[in-house]
Parts: sequence; C-alpha cells; structure tokens
Amino acid sequence: MTTTDLTGSRTSVAVPATISPSTSHTTLRHIRVLAKRSLIKMARTPEALIDVTLQPVIFLGMFTYIFGGAIAGGSQQAYLQFLLPGLFGQTIAMASVALGQNLNSDIEKGIFDRFRSLPIARSAPLVGAVASDIVRYLILFVVMMTTGLLMGFNVTGGWVATFGALVLSMAFALCFGWISVFVGMKVRTPGAVQGIMFLIVLPLSFGSNTFVPVATMPDWLQSFVKVNPISHLVGAVRGLMLGGPVQTDLIWTLGWMVVLLAVFFPLALRAYRKRT
Repeated sequence: MTTTDLTGSRTSVAVPATISPSTSHTTLRHIRVLAKRSLIKMARTPEALIDVTLQPVIFLGMFTYIFGGAIAGGSQQAYLQFLLPGLFGQTIAMASVALGQNLNSDIEKGIFDRFRSLPIARSAPLVGAVASDIVRYLILFVVMMTTGLLMGFNVTGGWVATFGALVLSMAFALCFGWISVFVGMKVRTPGAVQGIMFLIVLPLSFGSNTFVPVATMPDWLQSFVKVNPISHLVGAVRGLMLGGPVQTDLIWTLGWMVVLLAVFFPLALRAYRKRT
C-alpha cells in the first residue's frame, strides 16, 4: 500500500494514499490521525498552552485576592468557592480562541490545500483539530483544580459530581469551539480571528454569573445573563462542584450545545470547502 506524508512537515504521520470507501470507520481513523498531528504540534510549542496553564492561575489569584474581599463582603475564601467553578466556563470560552487561530494559520501556510489533495474525509482536518483540544481542556482542569485546592477550595459536592462537571465542561467546549472554527475559516488572518472571537467571548464570559451573583446586576443585564450559555454552564458546574441545584442549568446547557453544534458545525464545513 502506498503511503503519503500527511502533514508535509517533519511530522511522520501517514495515511493510505488510495481512496477507500467512505465509512464511519475510515472517517474516524482520519480524524484520529489529524488529532494526533495537532497534539504533536502542541507538544512542540508548549508556549501555546499559556491560555490553559498560566492564564487561569493568574485569573484565579487576581480575582480572589484583589477583588474577592470587596465582592464577597471581606471573605476571600467564600469568593474562591463561588469563583472557581465559574472560571471553568469563562476560561474554556477564552481557550477556544486559539483553535480558530491555529486553523487559520494552517490555511495561510497552505497546509489545508495539502489536506484537500489527500484521500481523507473532508471534515477530518476540522474535527481532528477540535478533538485534540480535549487535551488542552484536561490540562486546564488539572491546573485550575490544583491551584484552587492549594488556595483552599473545598469540593463540597464530591469528586464524582466534580468529574461530571469536567465532562460537561469539555462537551460544551467541543461544541462552543465550532464558533472559533467557523471564524477561523472566514477571516484572512489569525489576528482577525482573535479580534472577532474576543468580541464574542468577552460579553458572554463577563456578562454572566461567573464573577458576581446575577441579582447584583441591573434588570436589562439580568435578561441577557439568564439566556447566556456561559451562565448556564457555570450554574451547572457550580451546582455539581458545590452540591447545589443543577437540573435547570444542565437542561439549558445541553440545549445550547445542540444549538451550537447544529448551527456552527455545518457553517464551518461550508466555509472550509469554499476556503480551500
């Protein structure tokens, strides 16, 4: 069987050059190979992991020790309990920006033209890149939980429920990431991806229940917060980690995941076909 270098770079991942019948098995194999390519690329540029390693530590320390005393009536420890679950949702949304930037950079370098010439499933380069982000989210979870526990965070909801919060957060991130993929396929430079994604992510993450209770906000802002997908993810994660109510926020979060996937997955694939 003839083999072809998949990446065109030093990465030595290879796939069959002959076109095999399009089946779910071969598509999954192509996705796995391209996810592995993204992980190799990630391992060679560890500085690209700052958004899931150093940044959450800075946010956790800064908000807890600088703003926590003022926000939580002088109790930084109480604010840490409120803040840490919320930061999962906020940081995951911020981390999705890098996904679109990396894909846009690959297009600019002509790597996706190379993919298009290979006998692989058309969606594999995009789905593989999104799937590889699972590793980034696991790193984020470990870093944030370790830092939080060292600062005194107490998992009052139990570790089983906390694991459920991790699974829910990662599933939401994989759906939310398709917004970044779509933007990455539409704009011309990685810098433009960052700019547009920040316009989307910042209102969603700061206009939510991540940092302060919803009741402290003006009525018009509360209306936005109550339909904001980040708010419902944060509410579900907070309920699981701390042992509070979960059902309503969980249903909203699952609903938003379906909407995000149904809207932005086909839009991203369509933009990819037109771009390459």
